[in-house]
Amino acid sequence: MHILISPNAFKSSLDAGSVADAIEMGLQSSRLHFTSEKIPVGDGGDGTGELLIKQSNGIHITGRVHNALGSIIDSSFGLIDNQDTAVIEMANAAGIRLLERAALNPLKASSYGTGEQVKAALDKGVKKIIIGMGGSATVDGGAGILHALGVRFLNASGEELFPNPENLATLNEIDTSKLDKRIPGTEIIVMCDVQNKLLGDKGAARVFGPQKGATAEGLIILEKYLTQFATIIHRNTGKKVDDINGGGTAGGAAAGLFAFLNAQLVNGIDYYLDRVGFEDALSKADLVITAEGSIDEQSLEGKAPFGVAVRAKAKGIPVIGMAGKVPLNTHHELNRYFDVLLSITNEPSPLTDALKHTHQNLVRLAGQLGNLLTLNT
Repeated sequence: MHILISPNAFKSSLDAGSVADAIEMGLQSSRLHFTSEKIPVGDGGDGTGELLIKQSNGIHITGRVHNALGSIIDSSFGLIDNQDTAVIEMANAAGIRLLERAALNPLKASSYGTGEQVKAALDKGVKKIIIGMGGSATVDGGAGILHALGVRFLNASGEELFPNPENLATLNEIDTSKLDKRIPGTEIIVMCDVQNKLLGDKGAARVFGPQKGATAEGLIILEKYLTQFATIIHRNTGKKVDDINGGGTAGGAAAGLFAFLNAQLVNGIDYYLDRVGFEDALSKADLVITAEGSIDEQSLEGKAPFGVAVRAKAKGIPVIGMAGKVPLNTHHELNRYFDVLLSITNEPSPLTDALKHTHQNLVRLAGQLGNLLTLNT
């Protein structure tokens, strides 16, 4: 049996590579005779960029940038494809993981630091920029990124506004006359880990604002700002960014980059799998094991395990999904793509303990799975 091990990260616990290692270790402890290949995966969420850089044997470029609340930090991005392509992780500069929980405030947060990294990549002479958008602390529609590249945001009096939603509540005009002249000649790919649109009940503010620290009052301000942002974009460019699937990614940054940088919004997991040669590895597999912190109905919206499972099932290859959390009841749509869903937890425990024992639980479950697979051989 040849097993392809392709998990995503377990958020706040293990990165995707470590998850793959744990699953392989558990299988090796079992009685199963097998060979395996590990291709850890990402869907555009936090950590995807690092996986791409590693899979492509890229190099890291480190520099000083601003985090989401304006503090100077050290951050990095990658160069791949003979240094012609930059891979930027939005979370490396504007990430929620870089801030204390109590400090989160999307009204004051800006994606400016990610724009500084885009500018630094352009200074390296790249022809393409790939941005993994997941894990941001911002709901600014990408205004910070655009500002770092020369775009100006003005109120009705023509005064320039610092690009965070609190200040942009009075936004009246967007001036792109000083946009970096290198942008039109650069291909920009935005890897979307969600398909949410910019506005509405399932939009950037209302869905993702609370987890980034927004209050009920703050959500109203954020929605109003993004609505005005979309209106001005339509007036200036003719583009209706509120209709785009994935436009709500990273607090609407995907929509802003689509509008002003002509960025291509792609399904994150599909783009990643194509980049790393997943189909070739899949053609040799008898079984696929994928994993993530939670596999549930939201996974069907384009999350990494679903993307892996779709491709495997298209070739008639069985798929086993492992997760810290799986549905209590049968979910028929999930069952179309996952032959078996297994929870890695062994007994009821607080979330903090579960996160602490993720590696141990993955090894244990994979070992049990390996022994189970021998019963039919």
